[in-house]
Amino acid sequence: MKFVSTRGQTEPVDLRSALFAGPAPDGGLFMPDHLPELDARTLASFRGMSFSEISIVLANHLLGPELPGSTIESIVTQSLDFDIPLVNIEPGAWALELFHGPTMAFKDVGARFMAGLMSHYHDASGPELTILVATSGDTGSAIAHAFLGLPGIRVVVLFPHGRVSTRQQKQFTTLGQNVASIAVDGTFDDCQALVRQAFADESLREERPLVSANSINIGRLLPQMFYYFYAVAQLPERSGKIVMATPSGNFGNLTAGLMARRMGLPVSRFVAATNVNDVVPEYLKRGQFEARPSRTTVSNAMDVGHPSNFERMMHLYEDDHGRISTDVVGSSWSDESTKSAIQRVYERSGHILDPHSAIGYLGLCDATKSESNIEGVFLATAHPAKFPDVVESQIGKPLTVPDRLARCLDEPEHFTTMNADYLRLRTILNA
Repeated sequence: MKFVSTRGQTEPVDLRSALFAGPAPDGGLFMPDHLPELDARTLASFRGMSFSEISIVLANHLLGPELPGSTIESIVTQSLDFDIPLVNIEPGAWALELFHGPTMAFKDVGARFMAGLMSHYHDASGPELTILVATSGDTGSAIAHAFLGLPGIRVVVLFPHGRVSTRQQKQFTTLGQNVASIAVDGTFDDCQALVRQAFADESLREERPLVSANSINIGRLLPQMFYYFYAVAQLPERSGKIVMATPSGNFGNLTAGLMARRMGLPVSRFVAATNVNDVVPEYLKRGQFEARPSRTTVSNAMDVGHPSNFERMMHLYEDDHGRISTDVVGSSWSDESTKSAIQRVYERSGHILDPHSAIGYLGLCDATKSESNIEGVFLATAHPAKFPDVVESQIGKPLTVPDRLARCLDEPEHFTTMNADYLRLRTILNA
C-alpha cells in the first residue's frame, strides 16, 4: 500500500515515509491510495474474536506487504492490550467504551499503535526525534504516555492554558522525563496553528526532526478503524440496520469510521456528533464549509473550529456533498443538553457518561428517533472521572477515581507558559 496526499501534489510514499512526515509536503494529509475491501467470510470470522485478534487481522490486511506478520502481531499485542467492551445502555443503544487504556481515553488506541510503529522504524542511535502535538484534552496524555521513556524521542505537548480539565492536564504535565508541556495563552486552534507553522518551517525541520502525533498522522488514524469492526462483531446477530455516532472535534475518529466502511464495515449511516463547534454539521446541512474560532464548552476535547481531518473526509468523497451527506448526518448540542443527557442516562440505567460520550448518545438518539429495527452504537470516548465538575453535578454523587488517574493528581506539574507566538515556540523546540 502507498499513501497519497489529499491535495494530490506529492508523490505517493510508503508507510515509513508517511509516518515520519506527518503532513504531506504539499500541505495535505496522507491517505491510503486504496482501502482493500474485506470479504464476507473474513467479516463473519470476527464474531467471537478479541479486540487484539481482530486488530491483527486488519493490520495485516492493510500493512502486510510493508511489515512482516510477526512484527504486526508484536506491535498489536503490546499496544492494544486492553479490552473495548460494548455496553447496552437502553434498547437499541450501545456504548463502545474506548476508555480502558492507560490514559482512559480513546486516543490510547491510535497513540500506542503509532508509537509501536515508530519504535520499529526509528534508529534510537540517530538524531533525536521531536514529537510535536497540540491537544484540546486527551491527545496530550495519550501521546505522552505512549512515548514516555522511549530512547531517541522527545515529546512536546501544546495545550490551551485554562481550557483543559485539571485531570486531563495532570496526566501529561506531571510526567517529566522526555515529555515537555507548553501552556499556550489561546485556544486549541491557536495551538494547532503553531504546530502547522512548525511543520511548514523547512529550516527548523532540517535542524530538528519533527514528527506529528495528532490525528493528522496516518499512523494514528489507521488503528482507529479497528474498533469499529470490533463493535459490530460484538452486536447481537440481528437483521436491523446499524447506525454509529461518533463524538467529533478534529474528526479523525469519524474519518477512520468512514474508511472502515469503505473496507466493508456494515454500517448504514454515521452521525457526526458535535458540541456548538458545529462547522461540519453545518457543512452537511448546507454544503458550504466555513471554519470559525472555536467556542469553549464542557466537552472541551471537541472545541475545534477548524478540524484538520475534514480535508480527509472530503478526499474520501471526492468533495461530493451529496455523497457524504447520504452517509453522514450532522448533530450538534449545547452544554445544557449535554448535561441533561448525563443526568437522564444515569437516572434510567445507572450508566455514567462523560460530556463527550453524552454528545455521541444524543446524536445517536436524534438520528434514529423516527426509525425502527436499528442497532445504534455511540463511541464512549473518555472515562467520566476525567470530568468531575460536570458529571458529579448531574448524577448527584462523587465519582470513584480509578487508580490510573488518581496516581498523577498529587504529583507536581511542570510546564512552560507562552503566548501564541511562533518564534517563541521555535526557540523552545531548538533548545
